[in-house]
Amino acid sequence: MLAIGLKVLSVGVLLAMASILKAQPGFPPGEMVFFRSFFAIIPLIIVLAWRRELVAGIKTERPISHVLRGLMGVGGMGFGFFALTQLPLPEAVAIGYAMPLLIVVFSAIFLKERVGIYRWSAVLVGMIGVAVIIAPRITIFSGGISNMSGATVGVAAALISACFGATAQLLVRRLVQTERSATIVLYFSITATAISLLTIPFGWVWPNPLEMTMLISVGILGGIGQTIMTESYRYAPMSVIAPFEYTSLVFSILIGFFIFSEVPTVAMIVGSLIVVASGIFIIFREHRLGLERGKAKAITPKM
Repeated sequence: MLAIGLKVLSVGVLLAMASILKAQPGFPPGEMVFFRSFFAIIPLIIVLAWRRELVAGIKTERPISHVLRGLMGVGGMGFGFFALTQLPLPEAVAIGYAMPLLIVVFSAIFLKERVGIYRWSAVLVGMIGVAVIIAPRITIFSGGISNMSGATVGVAAALISACFGATAQLLVRRLVQTERSATIVLYFSITATAISLLTIPFGWVWPNPLEMTMLISVGILGGIGQTIMTESYRYAPMSVIAPFEYTSLVFSILIGFFIFSEVPTVAMIVGSLIVVASGIFIIFREHRLGLERGKAKAITPKM
């Protein structure tokens, strides 16, 4: 329950961050990644100092793993931020629901977590839901590559972001076994900041004072949300926590409607409900398996 609570809280914080980014159009993804990463270091330093772990938090024996996680995370952020500029907020969030499904798949393949036929079926149904969401936005088959709409490009970016994000979370799952949560996020922020600076030659836009304030707040919220999310993976398997990403559905629809005047489409709602239903089934299945494992331990005789 602690892991679930932390996950839901992190979803709310990161959705607030995404909403602020969407309200600041005209900035290239690389610049957005810089502000998201560099200013995320501030809350991380505060957390480490408050815990009196500042020196220990900087130490790590797995620098290569941190860099690899940073590369995957930057890819996920860059494509995700670009998708926000091309799609309505609810649709960008809904397509991002593919990431928890991919985490279940990747955790079974790469982390050797046991995933039964019921959860595999739920993942398949969830992917069908994602297909329902993106189908109205795909114009490549009707107009060819040269006539792809911005929405189609946004869909592709959101799906690529989900793949990067799922891979990054697998690496986080390994890192939390030996590293502090703040250490993981700190090195991610440092790596992402360094990589984002390489995009300066591709054109950055100097923000005005209000935009600068908003972009800085994006980084601070991102650091807080990332720390909470990383901490959640200490207390439960990834396949249990991942479906709670769906709590962002209602909030994204409300924010999109009242702030950005975005009306959710029927396909988005139907597809999202399918994905959420598959996630709820996964949660139910995990609960049943947990009860069965508990009963098995209770009746196992002690030697």
